[in-house]
Amino acid sequence: MGLLDNKKIAIITENGFEEVELTSPKEALEAAGATVHVISPNKGSVKAWDHDHWSIEVPVDVVLEDARPEDYDALVIPGGVINPDKMRINRQCVEFAQHFLETGKPLAAICHGPQLLIETGMITGRNMTSYPSLKTDMVNAGVIWEDREVVTDNGLVTSRSPKDLPAFNEKMIEEIREGVHEPTSSFTQTQSHFVAN
Repeated sequence: MGLLDNKKIAIITENGFEEVELTSPKEALEAAGATVHVISPNKGSVKAWDHDHWSIEVPVDVVLEDARPEDYDALVIPGGVINPDKMRINRQCVEFAQHFLETGKPLAAICHGPQLLIETGMITGRNMTSYPSLKTDMVNAGVIWEDREVVTDNGLVTSRSPKDLPAFNEKMIEEIREGVHEPTSSFTQTQSHFVAN
C-alpha cells in the first residue's frame, strides 16, 4: 500500500516549465501510489525548459478546458520562468488554482510557480517562499515571505528552486496524505487580476 493510494493529483503547466520541477514531484507522487494527471491549456504535450534550453516533451493527460478541479485531491505547480508567466494571464489557470485555496486542498508550488497564486488574490497573510527574484512580488501580494527550502502553511507548500526538491517532495506528500485543511478566508475577489486568454 502506498502512502497516497486512491489520491488523484493535478499538475498544471504551460510550455516552458523547468523540467525537473515537474518530473521530480510527478515521480515522487506516483511512487507514493497517487494517480497524477498533467493538465495544460495545450493539447498533446508540453515542452520543458532545462536551465538554458528547450528539453523533453511531457504528454498532457487532460486539457484544461476539460479538467474539473473538484476531481483532484491536490494541485502541484512547477516553476520555470516561462510557464507561470503564461499561466498567470490565463483566467482558467488562475481559477483552477483558486479552487484549491478556497477548499483547503493541498497545493504545492515551487520556484516561479507561486506567481500563479498571486493572481488568485488569496495569498495575503500566508507564509510562503519562492524563487528569490519573486520576493518583492510576493510581499506586495501580502505574503509573509521566508527564505527556507520549504515553507508550509495550512496545506500550502512552497519551495525556492530545484535544489529544494527533496524537501519539497517530502512535505508535499505529507500534506496530501493529511488531506483537506482549513480553507483560506483572507482574500478579496477584487485582488484578482484576471486577463482572459
